[in-house]
Amino acid sequence: MKSIFSLFTRVFAASATATQTSSTPGTLNVTAILGKNGVSVLECWALIPAFVTSSQSGTTGAKSLALGNVANVTYTVLPPQFDGGAHNAPVVQYVSFLSGLAHVTLPTSTESVWVAGGKYGLIIAADTAGVSKGGHITTYPSSQETVALSIPTLDGRIPDHEVLHEGACRYEEQQLK
Repeated sequence: MKSIFSLFTRVFAASATATQTSSTPGTLNVTAILGKNGVSVLECWALIPAFVTSSQSGTTGAKSLALGNVANVTYTVLPPQFDGGAHNAPVVQYVSFLSGLAHVTLPTSTESVWVAGGKYGLIIAADTAGVSKGGHITTYPSSQETVALSIPTLDGRIPDHEVLHEGACRYEEQQLK
């Protein structure tokens, strides 16, 4: 287990020293898994619309961002060291890792992304069977359970976004601005 956290620490340390790509101020940047030319790829997206200041009772003054209409949210508890294998996203969906650690790799590429549960644990999975033949591979290497929310978009709609760059978002790009 110590080696996994050591690797995770090195991944974040390396990403923190990378040259930052400009991001859209006031947006939420997330890694998206999508299909292009029949294979799964990673992109860093800035979600649109941007954050607004909430005026809702209980959150007045806080940053708020509408993720759009969603359907049938599922709460999943994945056992320690679980291997989800190769699969396509069943539908276009947000996946919010609340705890634990996920490692997403692509069968046709050396690209991968480590997703730690918590504040920066949101990704978009949109590599459905209709757009990607091989999908992606997800493993959960932690010795702890990983808890995730699967949040399908209504009618399989891809969220409005700006593509910041190919590849996963770097750690510093996920910082709320």
